[in-house]
Amino acid sequence: MEEFTSLKHSNLSTYRFQFLAKLGKPTNRFMKKIFLGLVLILVALAAILLFNTFQLSSKQVAAEPIEKLEISDDVFLNLSKAIQFQTISYSEDAVPDSAAFFGFHRFLAETFPLTHANLTLEKISDYSLIYKWEGSDASKKPIILLSHQDVVPVDEPTLGDWEAAPFEGKITDTHIIGRGTMDDKGTLVGLLEAVEKLLSESFVPSRTFYLAFGHDEEVGGGNGAVKIAAHLKAKGVEAAMTIDEGGFIAENMIPGVEKPVAMINLAEKGFASFRLIVETNGGHSSAPPRENTIGILAQAIVDLENNQLPYKMVKPIDAQLEYLGAELPFFTKLAFANPWLFKKPILESLNAHTTTAPTIIDGGVKNNVIPTVAEATVNFRILPGETIESVKAHIEKTVSEKVRVEPVGHLTNPSPVSTVESEAFQILAKTIRSQNPDALVVPGLLGGGTDSRNFYDISEEVYRFYPIRINPESMTRFHGIDEKISKENYKEIIEFSYLLIKNFN
Repeated sequence: MEEFTSLKHSNLSTYRFQFLAKLGKPTNRFMKKIFLGLVLILVALAAILLFNTFQLSSKQVAAEPIEKLEISDDVFLNLSKAIQFQTISYSEDAVPDSAAFFGFHRFLAETFPLTHANLTLEKISDYSLIYKWEGSDASKKPIILLSHQDVVPVDEPTLGDWEAAPFEGKITDTHIIGRGTMDDKGTLVGLLEAVEKLLSESFVPSRTFYLAFGHDEEVGGGNGAVKIAAHLKAKGVEAAMTIDEGGFIAENMIPGVEKPVAMINLAEKGFASFRLIVETNGGHSSAPPRENTIGILAQAIVDLENNQLPYKMVKPIDAQLEYLGAELPFFTKLAFANPWLFKKPILESLNAHTTTAPTIIDGGVKNNVIPTVAEATVNFRILPGETIESVKAHIEKTVSEKVRVEPVGHLTNPSPVSTVESEAFQILAKTIRSQNPDALVVPGLLGGGTDSRNFYDISEEVYRFYPIRINPESMTRFHGIDEKISKENYKEIIEFSYLLIKNFN
């Protein structure tokens, strides 16, 4: 009986083992298929990533050797004198200082006699200047070279932090110091130095050049660039290219890139500020209501900062990835070559979205009184593809219904986007590379605003670039303390302008 029972249990165990073994076979095969499938997916993914990476080749044009342009050190004194004219723009409504601007105009006429003898000069809105350099071939479309005469004010409390007085125009062993050296008299006077030198060499352009210098760029350009563009349009001007400030040569600004990067900005973001207004019955601070005027406003600001508009892959960001990505170390290049997979961190690093920045807040009259009105101004830099109207709709959707939203000040939509395929871009890139063979030319999107946005109606392409060198230290000098430009860099601006005019002929 015991033997039978033992045999019975032994057979039962055997049957169980055989059953589990049969059950396990298809399970193991299924798991193997899943594992094999995952391996194949990973191999395919790796192949796609590598293929795209190796397909991303350099887009840099060949640098042509040039002779170094001989430029006299007298140019430093000319820029120094230009800085001493306090052509300051304070606000859209402020009347320009006629003594400063007219004095600056007389200085230009005295300093560049050949330019004023050979180019025609028109004034727009009394203060803006248009120089026309007539070309010999009327069939060629003209080129418009922009700059602006005005500068931003200097904060009085920072005067002691400057190496020299902001409007002294001090010349040191290495730099010219003063408001406007970087933004934007360095470019304006540098352009005129180049034209004056070309005229002294009896150079005659085959195509017409316009040098247009607005007087109110720092406050929107409404009486300067806007009217200059309208004036040229009325005359039937159709330019091949307009170039303005807003691009630069970046040094040690991009991780993994040791070479200087010449950033040609193809477009600029829009600019819009909106006032958030909260009105309540107010009251005594000893008996605060459930919703305080300032509290409602504060919550609106927090909601906007926590619900910003999304990052997007738009033109010209795609072109920037192609040009820059090809020059990056392998693994970073892999990410730039495959934005479909690495889009989020790349777009965040490029600030490729409509930004939100609270800039002004006002409310309250006494520490024991709940105000009846509180206001805040929030500034937005608008990504191409979005508009002033869409941003306003986003604000109204995000904040409480108790908040009134009103546009304030100067507003502009994003500019159109110029192309990298044009002949004008290639000539511009060639000029940069010939002057700086080690520089990498990269297209981009400008977060700020320039006069150039007004010239799309009369120009096939609009670009933003002059070879102002910036690095992490000098970036703070734009509109900031101790604005200055190196003597070497200033001569680069003159040489670049000289070469660009020649290369377009």
